[in-house]
Amino acid sequence: MVASSISNAEQKDNSLSHIRLAPGDDKTRYQQSSYKTNSLSLAMRRGQAAKLYEIAKTPQLGLPVLAKDAVEQIDRNKIELGRKLFFDRRLSHNKTMSCAMCHIPEQGFSSNEVSRPIGFEGRAIKRNAPTILNIAFAKLLFWDARENQLAQQVWSPLLAANEMNNASIGAVIDLIKGDPEYLSLFDKAFGQVPDMLNIGQAIAQYERSLIAANSRFDQWLYGNSEGALSEQEIAGYQLFIGKASCSSCHTINSRDALFTDQKLHNTGLGYSTSMTKIPDMITVQLAPGVTAQVEQSVIQTVGGIKENDLGRYEVTTKPSDRWKFKTPSLRNVELTAPYMHDGSFKNLDDVLAFYSGGGVEHELLSPLIRRLNLNKLEQSQIVSFLKTLTGSEVRTLVADGLAAPIGDTILEPDE
Repeated sequence: MVASSISNAEQKDNSLSHIRLAPGDDKTRYQQSSYKTNSLSLAMRRGQAAKLYEIAKTPQLGLPVLAKDAVEQIDRNKIELGRKLFFDRRLSHNKTMSCAMCHIPEQGFSSNEVSRPIGFEGRAIKRNAPTILNIAFAKLLFWDARENQLAQQVWSPLLAANEMNNASIGAVIDLIKGDPEYLSLFDKAFGQVPDMLNIGQAIAQYERSLIAANSRFDQWLYGNSEGALSEQEIAGYQLFIGKASCSSCHTINSRDALFTDQKLHNTGLGYSTSMTKIPDMITVQLAPGVTAQVEQSVIQTVGGIKENDLGRYEVTTKPSDRWKFKTPSLRNVELTAPYMHDGSFKNLDDVLAFYSGGGVEHELLSPLIRRLNLNKLEQSQIVSFLKTLTGSEVRTLVADGLAAPIGDTILEPDE
């Protein structure tokens, strides 16, 4: 099952034809005996290393040109080192978690199978895992915008108790220093031993190489390819920039489009999930399509009480920042379900229905959120347009991720 918005050129590339691009396994009718999975076997989950350095340095249709100093910093050796660190499961406290286990290549470098990823020893992570495709252009990082530099951002998941659960920065550095291969790679890339700064810089270099634009939309709008979009998709674009006002936050410029205003907004969803009383009985999914009614008190004895998420307020403590979350880019959005900061919407149809209804009304709701009254046809047209935003390099980047080493030998710091 391949996402419909993949370019014809990609589909004809036989060397990557086995790469599956879709938001997780299609588990429709999973509960029926006739169900058949569309996922790949582990034997088929193989990759092909890409020329990430060239991808990182080459401008792509539809994206702004990186600043000259940013391009000059791109380094082949640092990208390769960062790639190894990103996929290395040994860099978590119990040697089982890597960055790539929440940002899964074939799932749009996000996590399709769950609303919020599962971290260290099964601990719940508070928010949905956003894609890191095109993260090179992001000015704000994390849903609450608490970081603004990739090299700094990496330490949060490495140290978080519910993510990779390392005891300290020093513990991670010592772990990496204990591996002769890493010492050689750091010397080659930086001329230094591993430290807090260059570990973050290396992973950031790899993440910045994950650039995916030149989509069918880009070919149509910026490449003047009239036949790149269908009438349904063009109608969706016109609604996107017109009646639906999606481009008020997911911006499109005359020369490029990041599909984000790089700001934070309150859509009402965070307010709703925080302020709505949890019912005494809740529906628990035992397997796709298989559910049961369970008392909330029973759930709490197993998993604890779910904490409220106040968004940007947790960073600034300003009351006006309650339930504000970062505007995500919509590039490659077809591949990155589920959606919103908490992954509460399973598909793009649910997202469009939410915004069509005007979000959730309350005193802090963004003035940009209003009732749109889109009919079913209009919503489907916008969804069709959104599926044209998958970049032409995605398949190559996924194949490269599948070819990366995952860290399957003992790595311990020197005593």
